[in-house]
Amino acid sequence: MDKTDPDYAPLDPVTARQRMVDAQIRPAQVSNPAVIAAMRALPRELAVPPALRAFAYSDRSLPLGEGRYLTEPRVTGRMLQVAEIRPGERVLVVGGGTGYVAALLYGMGQGLAVTALESERRLADIGRAFCQQWAPGVQWRDGPLVKGDAADAPYDLILVDGAVRHVPPALLAQLADGGRIVAPICPDGGVTSVSLILPTPQGSAVQPLFDAAVPMLPELAPAPAFVF
Repeated sequence: MDKTDPDYAPLDPVTARQRMVDAQIRPAQVSNPAVIAAMRALPRELAVPPALRAFAYSDRSLPLGEGRYLTEPRVTGRMLQVAEIRPGERVLVVGGGTGYVAALLYGMGQGLAVTALESERRLADIGRAFCQQWAPGVQWRDGPLVKGDAADAPYDLILVDGAVRHVPPALLAQLADGGRIVAPICPDGGVTSVSLILPTPQGSAVQPLFDAAVPMLPELAPAPAFVF
């Protein structure tokens, strides 16, 4: 509908949230009841800048500033689905941003211990406030994303909320036995795929799971090469 139409009225957030789940999340092969319930309950509009709240439930990633984005809902839902989260696991969100993904994990219940790592102070302050209200059990850590959270490791699951060329070795070292990483991997010149990454004696094994247009995490993007 044309927003200039005098009869136009935007959906209220609760209705928009339910429509997001029914029109975007469930058709994207997301059937985990805990994921669906958390995405129905959590106010995504409060995790984006006020000027973008009318678009909080649209099927696109939204800019948060500092080159960072809130990942498209469909991709977030599928990432949580393919992570195959088990009760009682310790989970680290790398790129905690404004707290939405960490709060979803906390909202899934199952006794998860969720930690969010963020390097941008402004985003971390927003994320802490968001989680304090909606997911008070989430722990926040400040520091470089590339270094992970060695002090609180090991983790059963590390979820990287943003695309990377490859997973930093420090994150692999912070996995518990049998642990895994879920991250969007964007090879140079290739297509970004949300992937399952497992440690191996040689480094890591990467299993692409599904393609997704996920913005790069600037901090973990490779430095530009000199061209002579």
